[in-house]
Amino acid sequence: MEDERIYTIPLRDITNKSKSTKRAPRAIRKVREFLKRHTKSKVVKLDKSINEKIWERSLNKIPARIRVRVVKEEEDIVKAMLIE
Repeated sequence: MEDERIYTIPLRDITNKSKSTKRAPRAIRKVREFLKRHTKSKVVKLDKSINEKIWERSLNKIPARIRVRVVKEEEDIVKAMLIE
């Protein structure tokens, strides 16, 4: 059973609340936590494209939001891919 959804994940609060040298790693963690919360799964696999998009403009200039396509492969496994 494959269930597919599209989410827009806001990352602006990370930019405002954290040091410039820790923004990209925190953004990756926030994406994982967001998807765990919204899909009610335990394992979230992020595609390489999400990591590249967040790190695209270096460590401290992360995007304000990203759009992600999420496919639920099994009950506890979710795979996320970048839309753009």
